[in-house]
Parts: sequence; structure tokens; C-alpha cells
Amino acid sequence: MTVLDDARRLLDTGPLCDACLGRPFAQRSFGLTNPERGRALRTTIALEDDEPYESTDPDDCWVCEGYCGRYDAFADRAVAAIEDIDFHTYQLGTRVPPLVEENDELLREDAGLEPDAGERLKSEFNREVGRRVGARTGKEVDFERPDVQLLLDLGADTVDVQLNSVAVYGRYRKVERDIPQTEWPCSNCGATGRVTNAPCPECDGTGYRYETSIEQEVAPILTTALRGREGVFHGAGREDVDALMLGEGRPFVLEVKEPHRRDVDLATLEDEINESASGVEVEGLRFATYDMVARVKEHDASKTYRMQVEFSDPVDDDALQAALDAIEGVTIEQRTPQRVDHRRADLVRERVAYDVSGELTDDTHAELTIHGAGGLYIKELVSGDDGRTEPSLAGELGVDAVVTALDVVAVEGEDEPFEDPEFFRDSPNQ
Repeated sequence: MTVLDDARRLLDTGPLCDACLGRPFAQRSFGLTNPERGRALRTTIALEDDEPYESTDPDDCWVCEGYCGRYDAFADRAVAAIEDIDFHTYQLGTRVPPLVEENDELLREDAGLEPDAGERLKSEFNREVGRRVGARTGKEVDFERPDVQLLLDLGADTVDVQLNSVAVYGRYRKVERDIPQTEWPCSNCGATGRVTNAPCPECDGTGYRYETSIEQEVAPILTTALRGREGVFHGAGREDVDALMLGEGRPFVLEVKEPHRRDVDLATLEDEINESASGVEVEGLRFATYDMVARVKEHDASKTYRMQVEFSDPVDDDALQAALDAIEGVTIEQRTPQRVDHRRADLVRERVAYDVSGELTDDTHAELTIHGAGGLYIKELVSGDDGRTEPSLAGELGVDAVVTALDVVAVEGEDEPFEDPEFFRDSPNQ
């Protein structure tokens, strides 16, 4: 059988537009569109046969039922749907009505062709409308993670738009205590601010346990600038609410959902945040790939802490140094601390305090510096948490010990996995 014989059998199935006639031969020739391929076949058959097959308007085609004549119309609608959106890359998909998909399959079956001959209508629609969108907008196709994803639903006659998020990386410092990393809704009133028609006494009617958070100081400015729906804050771990975050700061990513704008000056926004924020500073804002979100969320960073410690009884320097040596570099077994066991699983975790140093400021107070593995409960390493952490500073000294002030002075130690240039972009439009 020749290609023309196959084409004749396709034409015998009923009225076919040029695109539906050419589509089953998409893998047999290159450099032509399916309508061009179909017209060439129809013309060649007309030259050989006494009774040529007349050209069929797509609206009369029994396979596509007119859809192959609507490439330009759908492209125009797609462009209109994204005209007020700032984007650089796009991807287009098509949902074909089930009955039309079935027609596409029956065409090959009735003509005796292989079920996978040529290409499917969905693929043709994606390509033909997609290239028209690219030509009209001057933007590029991205099949991995485009800025904009368009879905043409032929049956519903709709064009749906999905905007992929923008990731902004940076580091924050917390220079005032009692600021959580993210919003902390009041559990007493369910974040409503009211209890039995009166202001909640736990949160003074605000609905939040704390007046602000790192997220509340950083997210609104970036989200508004990028015209996003919301900003989701992801930190590389988190410090205690009453701890400062100093040094070079803690890495974070703000994921801005559904951004309608992408071309913003992050240096200007960084200044705006630092001028308006209360107790919070940010630096090094950069556009990041979406992979950075998972990288920050999953990374178990080591940290260096500086703390003030108070002892219940006098301690001499030799005893302190011996106790510090006893907890340095050994495996610390920590059962979930009492202060967080209401929201975390009751497990025994093993962590290491890599470097431990300190000195007495008087016989009942000391200043310590500890570099510990990610997930090390530092307050419990000092206090022992009623025996739930072994070994501990209090256990080695034989006196009660409590952290009275805690600062995080470094995140990552000597390892810096967040500076890989692979995960950063000069602009989100790359």
C-alpha cells in the first residue's frame, strides 16, 4: 500500500478537512503543517483520479467538527487572557472533547491504519495555537517550568491561565526578641480575636499571639510589588521566638503565588523592607529557581549559638570547662522537649554539639558559644530537660542550669549550600 492508497481510504471515511487528512501522515514527511500535508495529498489524488475529492471546510469535517479551523481564534483568546501579565516563558495545553478524541481514533481504525499513526489532534492544537501565541507575544516556550501555563478546553470553550510562582531568596536577621518566623494565630480564640462576644484575653483581641512575625514584615512588600495572590514564607529552620537571629542571617525563600508582575527591582524592595520592618532586617534578595524552595525547606542547617546561662548554685571555672568538654563532639540523645511535646512527635533524636566553649561571668552565670547540628535543642542541652536530654551541661555540673538569653549568630557553619549559582537568576524572566 502507498501513502496515496492510505489517503484515499481516509477520504472514504467521510468529509475530512485538510488538517485531519494530513495528521495521520505527520511522521512520514517533515517541513509541512498538517493542513499543508492534507492539501498536497488531496491535490495529488485529484491529478491521478477521475473523481477528485473536494476540499472540506473544517466546520463540515466529521473528525475535528470544526476545531481545526479555530487555531487563530483560540490564539487570539489566549493572548487576550494574558495581556496584563508580565511573563517571559509559556506553555500551552489542550483538552479535547472525548467524542472528538474518539473520532480521531476511529479515523485511523476505519482506514485500516495503525492506532498511533501520525499525531493526535491534541498535539496538533498545542503546536498550532502555541506557535501563534509565541508569534503574537514574542515570548518563548518552556516545557519544564514556564511562567505562564495556558489550558485550552475546547469542549467548554474556555482558556484557563495558571501563573507559576516566583521565588525570592534572601537572609533575615531578627534583632528584637519575641518575634516568630511566621504568623502565630491565637489558639485560645481560633485567631478570631473574640471569646464569648468579648476580646480574647490571651491575644488582646488581635487574633495573634505576637504582634508581628518575620513573614508579616517581609511578605507583604514583595507580594504587592509582584502583584501576587499571596506570599508563602519558607525558612531554613527557625529559631526560638525569644532568640535573636544575628550574624549573616538565616536563609529564606518567599514564594509569591500567581504573580502578575515579574520585572521588579529587588534592591529597592530590600531597602523598603528594612526601612519599614520592626525588629527585622533582610539582605541579599535574589530571584531563585523554584528548586530553591525545596532546598531551603528540606535543609537541616547547623547553627552557632551564643547564650547567657544561669546556674542554681555557684560553679567554678574548672568544673565548667570539664562539663563543656564532656558534651563537645559526643552524640546527644534528646527526647522531644516538654516545651514542644504538644505539637511534635515524642521521639528520641540523636544530634552532635560540634564545638562548645564558654566562660563564667560570675560564679552563677556564664556566656557560652555552641556550634551544633541542625535540630539540636540547644536550651535542653544546657538544662537537661528533667533528664530528657543526655548528656547535658546541667547533668555534668550537677546543678540546675537555664538559658536566660539566646542568640543565633550563624546558620550553616562553614558549609554554604545555598550559594550555588545554579539556583539563582538575575531575573525571574530567564
